[in-house]
Amino acid sequence: MTATMRAVVLDEPGPVTNLHVRELPVPEPAPGWVRIKVEAFGLNRSELHTRLGLAEGVTFPRVLGIEATGVVDADPTGTFAEGQQVMTMMGGMGRTFDGGYAEYTCVPAEQVIPFRSALDWARLGAVPEMLQTAYGSLTVGLDAQPGQSIVIRGGTSSVGMAAAVLAKRHGMTVLSTTRSPAKADALVGIGVDHVLVDDGAVADQVRELVPTGVDAALELVGTPTLPDTLRATRVHGVVCFTGMLSNEWIVKDFYPIGYLPQGVRLTAYSGEASDLPRETLQGYLDDVAAGHAKVPLDRVFDLDHIHEAHALMESGGARGKLVVVTRDRDGV
Repeated sequence: MTATMRAVVLDEPGPVTNLHVRELPVPEPAPGWVRIKVEAFGLNRSELHTRLGLAEGVTFPRVLGIEATGVVDADPTGTFAEGQQVMTMMGGMGRTFDGGYAEYTCVPAEQVIPFRSALDWARLGAVPEMLQTAYGSLTVGLDAQPGQSIVIRGGTSSVGMAAAVLAKRHGMTVLSTTRSPAKADALVGIGVDHVLVDDGAVADQVRELVPTGVDAALELVGTPTLPDTLRATRVHGVVCFTGMLSNEWIVKDFYPIGYLPQGVRLTAYSGEASDLPRETLQGYLDDVAAGHAKVPLDRVFDLDHIHEAHALMESGGARGKLVVVTRDRDGV
């Protein structure tokens, strides 16, 4: 194998120009770790937070990337066969050790999830963190049940769209928000029942459709919209705080009795690879291949266009997941 690889390195926090594509030595897996030949990786707000200097516990220089999709290249543990298709995410990737913005990455074997699929690498690369976060939010965070109603605040984010797809597969009625009316068709296209244009007062719109309030709410925007999302939820309903698209996640001077509507429950979700069962991943990919589910993929880039990809993520202009493929781009 080649002695070097291409990777995206952040020397220090700052603008997109602080991201540099460099030649680095191909990493060697430590005991208990697996080396993955990365075919594609998705972009996440977590990496934007790291680039902007908002993340804690990061040392520089650092190869970013909290997820990666590809094939096993070397596994000293003997757990996976060479060439096995795998996904990985979280566990310190891109923060405490080098992550997925590279042609090769090494991760602990326990955070590697195998799968088999003939889908193109671009769509596969969109899945790991998006599906893990959406699935974990619905199951761990909300304990969502068939027949319930849910409002997804931040609906055109990749996690928001994945959550809508999963919620519809689970038999739920889905209300989803967007700040841009131009993005409404994207939500309708994945099966959302009611699209709400977010003007800051979504609770009133929700209660016009569901007078008693929704059973569940997924908060992906952050603390600025959380009070209104809580007001959209019924007594004994659940709000799960998962995302921070606004880059704001601290509630100042939090007084629970004054902040929380009476009887509304507030939870949070921030999971790991272990929260995404192998069979759930495989079932989702099989459903996509059969045309029963969609991967909310917006645009595909290559490594040389990482600046453009990060700028688009930062602008909030995407309608779904942004993905980078490390080699020749697959058709989408």
